[in-house]
Amino acid sequence: MESHGREIVLITGCSHGGIGYALAQEFAVNNCLVVATSRSLNSMRELEHDHRFYLQELDVLSDESVQHVMSNVLEKFGKVDILVNNAGIQCVAPLAEVPLSAMQNTFDTNVYGTMRVIQAAIPHMASRKKGKIVNVGSVTVLAPSPWSGVYTATKAALHALTDTLRLELKPLGIDVINVVPGAIKSNIGNSAAAGYNKMPEWKLYKPYEAAIKDRAYFSQGVRSTPTEEFAKNTVAAVLKKNPPAWFSSGHFSTPMAIMYHMPLLVRDFIIRKVFKL
Repeated sequence: MESHGREIVLITGCSHGGIGYALAQEFAVNNCLVVATSRSLNSMRELEHDHRFYLQELDVLSDESVQHVMSNVLEKFGKVDILVNNAGIQCVAPLAEVPLSAMQNTFDTNVYGTMRVIQAAIPHMASRKKGKIVNVGSVTVLAPSPWSGVYTATKAALHALTDTLRLELKPLGIDVINVVPGAIKSNIGNSAAAGYNKMPEWKLYKPYEAAIKDRAYFSQGVRSTPTEEFAKNTVAAVLKKNPPAWFSSGHFSTPMAIMYHMPLLVRDFIIRKVFKL
């Protein structure tokens, strides 16, 4: 792989059909060399014979896995210019009855897993006084809704961490970008539904069972933004010499931004109507 003059982009969560996969392809179109990672190489097999991609198995829950991949990349290419923290999981359940083990697993993946990869990359970026860290958040943070409280809480934590990192890493020459997707067409609905099927039978919320299950697919409506369109817009923003601190794109992104500034009484009224509560 000839990396001279090309930016090296490491992306987590690149399974086929997801946002990470589309971002990997779009960075490659823009002459970047992409280190595409996921927990299984098989989930990225379509990229296997493309010289623009270097595939690595990466489990963000494992210190050993993260350090191993980072060492491999630095040994092979000598640098990481851009780190995109996209790996994440959904958790659909009412907060009163969600198993704490499911809640912990979601935080471990979405928050601590992201921080694990960031801390592995920072020393190298700081030594070069150069780098970009991109964290993939969610517009759900702007107006939290029923049945996805755990997922939204992890993304809210990630938004807060991203804001702090932006301030703390600027003196080290590292830019930090919060990418906030709206409703993007991807495989997240199927993944969320698979996780939901492992949940216990609801007791207090038995009458809402169908609505809770449907929440897994809420972002996957007919008007959801195609993954490729979202990836194109996002990569264009990230590759700017002075990238934005916050970049939001996709269906619902504007309405959610408006709802963020509404009085809570009005926002709650709208959300209860949407979710029939």
